[in-house]
Amino acid sequence: MSDTLRAEAADPLQDETANPLQDGTADQLRAELDRRAAEVAEQVIRWRHHLHAHPELSNREAGTAELIAGHLRTLGLDEVRTGIAGHGVVGVLRGGRPGGRVVALRADTDALPVPDRCGTEFASTVVDADYPGGPFSVSHACGHDCHVAMLLGAATVLAGVREQLPGTVLFVFQPAEEGPPVDEPGGARQMLAEEALADPAPSMVFGLHVTPDPKGHVGYHAGYQMSASRLVRIVITGRQTHGSSPWRGDDPMPAAGAVLTGIGQLYRQRSAFDPVAVSIGHLEDVGRFNIIGEKVTLWGTVRCAVEADMAEVETRLATLAEHTAQAYNCTAQVDYLQPVPALHNKPEWVAAALPTFRRVVGTDRVDEIEPTLGYDDVSEFVNRYGGLYVMLGVQDTERTSGGTVVPVPGGRGVAVNHNPHFYADDDTLVTGVRLHAHVTWDHLTGALEPTAG
Repeated sequence: MSDTLRAEAADPLQDETANPLQDGTADQLRAELDRRAAEVAEQVIRWRHHLHAHPELSNREAGTAELIAGHLRTLGLDEVRTGIAGHGVVGVLRGGRPGGRVVALRADTDALPVPDRCGTEFASTVVDADYPGGPFSVSHACGHDCHVAMLLGAATVLAGVREQLPGTVLFVFQPAEEGPPVDEPGGARQMLAEEALADPAPSMVFGLHVTPDPKGHVGYHAGYQMSASRLVRIVITGRQTHGSSPWRGDDPMPAAGAVLTGIGQLYRQRSAFDPVAVSIGHLEDVGRFNIIGEKVTLWGTVRCAVEADMAEVETRLATLAEHTAQAYNCTAQVDYLQPVPALHNKPEWVAAALPTFRRVVGTDRVDEIEPTLGYDDVSEFVNRYGGLYVMLGVQDTERTSGGTVVPVPGGRGVAVNHNPHFYADDDTLVTGVRLHAHVTWDHLTGALEPTAG
């Protein structure tokens, strides 16, 4: 036994005869979680700064995975599984007390092909010259560096009280949440295919995502919190010719422009009360300025607030692309890739977790928020095993009486996720550590457990 473990065994909280559910004992343990979170807070910030300065794109998170696995091994976990779905890591912590519940805490690890203009001394200067479609400037413009650092902190805290835990904790570090290259498997679906969470299977999955909401505020929504999504690829094919004689070919570029214009009207073909969004974010043309090329490829996403609407939207988009291309004497091939199910926070899970959230951050900092057309493949885990996913505010903002997020005077403003200026407040990260730790303790001890309504 190490000196550290001997010291902890002498702690009253480590007394094997104590019942963690007795009055007062649970509060003592929660206070101990907070104390340990405060102790690791500076290290969490250092991890976050390092990860932010060294971002890696989806399915290329080798250095990030090495850092994660290296720290988890120092904690003496029962298992540290690596190489899952590429660069995924799962740590397994079995508590010292009997209990059948299993909490899976999830953090995504990949960065984005977005330049870093957050204005800090640890801003990324990384360029990935080899990534498909690149070279790309790379940054953690979605905050996954925060997610990894907070979960590493939570693993440190929970490993320190393992003898008091009546159950098991899985620390799930998931690669490729932003979507791997289209010819590669990856992400949460691939982790499930490789049975990453099968032994032991979670009785609850919990995760959180940093957002431009006010610092330290937890945002939740019961029901469909995040949308269903598909990656869409539209290949419009014409006939190549010289730029001086367009009549000798069939130009796919005007057809692409017409498809883009038509996409902007698709929403009018659906109920305004069930939002959808079709967004084209990237266009490829293989050619030269004086050549009318053969193909134009459009890349984008289809998002539906109501998952059942996806099939109809896909059909309407394919019809639009095919018929529009035909009007320009071209053809269109539409493919839907990398499906992500909608994230559904069941009301009974939300109701069970609200007391925990309010205890951790304060009642006035727990906000019911509107659903979003953003997506996150954590839905694969939550939908299968149960649990919930919430938002953690990390910016200099406040909510108006109508719920709108606005900048705080004198602060850094509002910078949304996926924007080059996205930023996160370092001092808020410890709140994420505490949320992970308290949710884990409360679920394992039965205090956070959904009941039939």
